[in-house]
Amino acid sequence: MTDLKMKLIETFKYDRPEIEKGYANQTLHVDLSNSKISIKPVDEKMKEIFIGGKGFDLWLLWNAVNSSTKWNDPANEICIASGPLGGTLGYPGSGKSIVTAISPTTGSVIDSNVGGYFGPYLKFSGFDALEIQGKAIKDTVIFIDGVSQKIQILESDNLPDTANEITGVLTEYFGDGDPRSISVVSTGPGAKNTLIGCLNFSWYDSKRKRARIKQAGRGGIGSVFADKLVKAIVARWEKVTFMTNNPADPDALKEVGKLHSQEIIALDPKQNDMARIGTTHLVTIMNDYDLLPVNNFRYGRHPEAINMGQEVYRGLFDKGFDGCWMGCAVACSHGIKDFIPKTGPYKGEKVFVDGPEYETIAGCGSNIGIFDPNTVNEINYYCDIYGLDTISVGTGIAFAMECFEMGLINSDNTGGMDLSFGNKTVALEIIHQMATGSGFGVIVGKGVRNMKEIFSRDFGADMGVMKDIGMESKGLEFSEYMTKESLAQQGGYGLALKGPQHDEAWLIFLDMVHNFIPSFDQKAEALHWFPMFRTWFGLCGLCKLPWNDIVPEDNKNSDEPAKVKKHVEWYSRYFKSVTGRDTNPDEIIRMSEAVYNFQRIFSLRMGFGRRECDNIPYRAMGPVTVDEYESRQERYDRQLVEKHGVEIEGRKTEDKVLLLRKFREDAYEELKDAVYKRRGWTRDGIPTIETVKRIGIDFNEVLDLLKEHGINE
Repeated sequence: MTDLKMKLIETFKYDRPEIEKGYANQTLHVDLSNSKISIKPVDEKMKEIFIGGKGFDLWLLWNAVNSSTKWNDPANEICIASGPLGGTLGYPGSGKSIVTAISPTTGSVIDSNVGGYFGPYLKFSGFDALEIQGKAIKDTVIFIDGVSQKIQILESDNLPDTANEITGVLTEYFGDGDPRSISVVSTGPGAKNTLIGCLNFSWYDSKRKRARIKQAGRGGIGSVFADKLVKAIVARWEKVTFMTNNPADPDALKEVGKLHSQEIIALDPKQNDMARIGTTHLVTIMNDYDLLPVNNFRYGRHPEAINMGQEVYRGLFDKGFDGCWMGCAVACSHGIKDFIPKTGPYKGEKVFVDGPEYETIAGCGSNIGIFDPNTVNEINYYCDIYGLDTISVGTGIAFAMECFEMGLINSDNTGGMDLSFGNKTVALEIIHQMATGSGFGVIVGKGVRNMKEIFSRDFGADMGVMKDIGMESKGLEFSEYMTKESLAQQGGYGLALKGPQHDEAWLIFLDMVHNFIPSFDQKAEALHWFPMFRTWFGLCGLCKLPWNDIVPEDNKNSDEPAKVKKHVEWYSRYFKSVTGRDTNPDEIIRMSEAVYNFQRIFSLRMGFGRRECDNIPYRAMGPVTVDEYESRQERYDRQLVEKHGVEIEGRKTEDKVLLLRKFREDAYEELKDAVYKRRGWTRDGIPTIETVKRIGIDFNEVLDLLKEHGINE
């Protein structure tokens, strides 16, 4: 172990409360600027309205910042919470943490959902949420010791730089002989030198005798962490039992937890087999349906996609039951043992790769024209330990590669690098440059929105073209699904609060494949219910995979199979059994509406949250280039003729591209109208006074803010 030099700056002792029906009933605030540590109470109203998890994060952040707070201001906070159901043993997917901050890439509120043990350990140590504010003057470690009931702020000048080494060293240092009692939050040098940094949350893998990591990736929260000079947050907790959460009705909890766990154990091997292959099964499924992003979302399938599919990873993943929370029956957190990188600081060494998951394979594989799993695995490894979001890295490199191939930028701009799609060496080199803050990687590390400005200003690139092909919205890079043929999923991305991430709504199959929601009103209803239900997972500290990635055998016979209503009912029972609060599926949606609308209003406060902010690049709607159109020409020609009544005989492809564009852009604007109406928002996308009163967030400051924007009774 590294001979750490840890200087104690502050110790704060406290009396740890007993967890009561899933809540510690207090939160922890750490101000790095003055090394002040304090505790805030959680009252019943806060629990009633904001529930926990992301809801608590948003409320704490709202009260810490103002409309002019920037991502790198000391006032900006990193807020981390689990939720009342977080840390439950015996119910699948119950170990999540939710992180929020003001984002470096969007300028607004960002949230990210992550596995690992930190959120539950934080709560069991006595805190429903953690706020980190201010800025340290030296590299700092925050130690939350729930066993000894003390919080410490320490300075260290010789911690390693990479997340894997930081996590390993601190797990041993603070573990006191019990590494499983430790969870570490860290980042790496890439977060320091880019705006797309991620956070790594750890858990100790007793079988492999190593600390493993999961990522809170979206929106650059890791870059906020690095800017505050936080090297790590460490939580220590002892044994977790079924009763640690002190549920209101243990017998009811056991019953519903057993139902869901046993179903997963029985059905997962028959359905997606995630306990053995994780989310890699999605690669071939998406490719089969023309939904796998290829070459910056230009195409949706590729004959070599099978090279990175589930059967390849079935052979690559180290065998074992890999859950990122104790006892999770899904157990999808796989990894590759004894992988040997060919580049970078770990070249030639045996390392353990956590992952990859579907998003990384698609983003850092097919979307940049790479179909070699070993290259994808190496990119995955370095992004994790450098503290880089693989989605933003993949989508960002893909954009730069297309700009290069289109002649918008050239090798003089890239430092001599050939950014052609499929160039494995260059893709890895850009990632290493991001970590060192050097070369063209510095530009890519600023994200797609900033790249467009730089390419236009400094290299003379055509901004109009880049707006069409730059796959970002609200400043956040798109996650890895093709949306051209699904208007509902275009809305799922464009209308998502933080930007185009699929955790709010994944409606492609419901819309495109099954055609279950053909009308605008039906799409609007789906874009209300699904984001609200998915939001609820982030309020409670849950993973969504057990909900709809493994479904009851008779689910297809239900009236709305996409909702998996049996599971929704089980989640209602789960919530009630822990919190004692009467809950049903409708109440779940109402809970989420309060937090969802509050986040939209928070975005409004930060200068966003209006109709224009929900725009998406045209590539998300339809074909930008002639070759894109021609790759699906039969489909597009048929739509122009049959759906839109256009006579296409003798028309050039360029003309058909423009005609289709007009129809699709109009449809997206019509979808906005329908969704805003269903959500109780104005035509400009702002919640009405009637809506905020109905859902109970009509605080004076909310009403005043709405009035400032012309929203009155």
